[in-house]
Amino acid sequence: MSHSTDERPPIDAGRFAFGENWRAFLDVLTPDRIFQAERSLCDMLDVVDLAGQRFLDIGSGSGLFSLAARRLGATVHSFDFDLQSVACTTELKRQHFPKDPAWTVELGSVLDSEYMRRLGQFDVVYSWGVLHHTGNMQKAIENASDRVALGGRLFIAIYNDQGLQSAMWIRVKRLYNRLPSYLKPAYLLAFGAMLELAAVGAALVRLQPQRLAKRWLHYENVRGMSRWHDIVDWVGGYPFEVAKPESILQLCRARGFEPKRVQTCGRRMGCNEFVFERREGTDLHSA
Repeated sequence: MSHSTDERPPIDAGRFAFGENWRAFLDVLTPDRIFQAERSLCDMLDVVDLAGQRFLDIGSGSGLFSLAARRLGATVHSFDFDLQSVACTTELKRQHFPKDPAWTVELGSVLDSEYMRRLGQFDVVYSWGVLHHTGNMQKAIENASDRVALGGRLFIAIYNDQGLQSAMWIRVKRLYNRLPSYLKPAYLLAFGAMLELAAVGAALVRLQPQRLAKRWLHYENVRGMSRWHDIVDWVGGYPFEVAKPESILQLCRARGFEPKRVQTCGRRMGCNEFVFERREGTDLHSA
């Protein structure tokens, strides 16, 4: 296992235990969730499979999307900053692709520029909901984009900037991570209930009760994820940065990338999704 040490943000009591949440998520991972993860990759990347593609999963978390990419035929390299996340990804590999040389899993940091350079370049660089949790989002995006080969794609998702609401969420997350462990479940339940009540209110105002059924009964259709584990991440996930879609588009265009698909949240809470293609002939300074 390779280790990345340079320029890691400090691990302390103020940092969310992302891997612990992913370990709990694996308890509810089903074949249907895996299928939905595969479908979401194919949909956003506009492909039927990833055969022959080199796929880099930055911040692999549970390992679900590394697994999806491997099942779709890609050669996969997964890494994460969090030891428990690395263990989750390793466990999924053990269960589904034991001793497979086409899927490697490591401990590493996207902020470690030397580690990133050693990885080489990939046809697809994927990092969904990760780069804004590093403590240095711009550098994380830059380092991730440098790993995309000519003609390759960068698929990232970044928290939407809601202005004052985003500032409030920073306080919510900081407080959660500073609480003693015995108070955290009550804090999670309180904010989880608040989020659900807000969803009920919005559905009633819009006369769209079917939105509630989709939200609660078919949440796995959203990338194969679990609503409860996403709520835990929303409340606890820290460090935390946000960006307006225009700023991500500007940053990536300046680095030689053309947007191929963009899905935004509007004014809502959530992640804006971006698929960029690295234009032929672009010379990235650190590639």
